[in-house]
Amino acid sequence: MTVDDATRLRELHDAHATAVWRYVVHLTGDHAGADDVVQETLLRAWRSPRILQQTESVRSWMLTVARNLVIDQARSARHRHELVVDEPPELAEPDRTDRVFESLLVAEALATLSVEHRSVLVHAYYGGRGIAEVARELDIPPGTVKSRLHYGLRALRLALQERGVTR
Repeated sequence: MTVDDATRLRELHDAHATAVWRYVVHLTGDHAGADDVVQETLLRAWRSPRILQQTESVRSWMLTVARNLVIDQARSARHRHELVVDEPPELAEPDRTDRVFESLLVAEALATLSVEHRSVLVHAYYGGRGIAEVARELDIPPGTVKSRLHYGLRALRLALQERGVTR
């Protein structure tokens, strides 16, 4: 930078820095950040020899540069508080509230059944056992298991309907 450039840059600062600073504060509300934007604007003017040589329209050029710098800062990841991490975050688990609520409804409805119906339903559906296995475990005939399953499911359906379950 020549002596003339340094003088011209000082003149630019004296003539326009306050106006650019006020403009940036108006845009952002950030006094400390405005100082940085003014400094960067003057640095860009220093890097553009044609700006140092102009006398007209310099302020509009500087205000445009300052505005673009403010926009760039607002779009930057640092401004949005985005952080770069080494590992991606854990996958979000689906909301299980409905499942918990449904299981509570079923448990309440099962509690209203007779012990015989409830035990057959629990062994068959929650235990995943077939009719013959349930009959062996409960020491009852397979026909009785089928009958209790049929009537137990009907009673369970009614108990769930009483609790507002419509499916």
